[in-house]
Amino acid sequence: MQRITPFLWFDDNAEEAVNLYVSTFKNSKINSVSRYGDAGPGELGKVMTINFELEGLTLTALNGGPHFKFTEAISLEVACASQDEVDELWDKLTADGGEPSQCGWLKDKFGLSWQIVPTAMMEYIQGPDSAGAQRAMAAMLKMNKLDLAVLRQAYEQE
Repeated sequence: MQRITPFLWFDDNAEEAVNLYVSTFKNSKINSVSRYGDAGPGELGKVMTINFELEGLTLTALNGGPHFKFTEAISLEVACASQDEVDELWDKLTADGGEPSQCGWLKDKFGLSWQIVPTAMMEYIQGPDSAGAQRAMAAMLKMNKLDLAVLRQAYEQE
């Protein structure tokens, strides 16, 4: 059992967010949904919390009201096996109002920050060729969505 569970506070759209996340990641599911009862504080019958899994990580989403907003101070990093996976996740998570940011970071339409990172990137920005690693890092710092071919080219450049 996972001992620590990220708990995500949404205003009133936790269900919509969780449905997007579960549909975006292949090995994902909703485990349970709890609803507000007579005691409130939310509207009777409305979703209070949703416990769900994304690729083996259990999270909980709460419809807690407008009191708190997400910031970039916390993000979910996704290790991607290929550029195709980077492209697919980037497109799904920036759709309908999401915002691209720098160095593989983005905000989805709910304001949650994500880092969409090809796993092979570390071979270039931390590779044994220090000059190549510096070139790859400089290239990465100019990107929004990470492009593995460009990082490789920068690293291997003579």
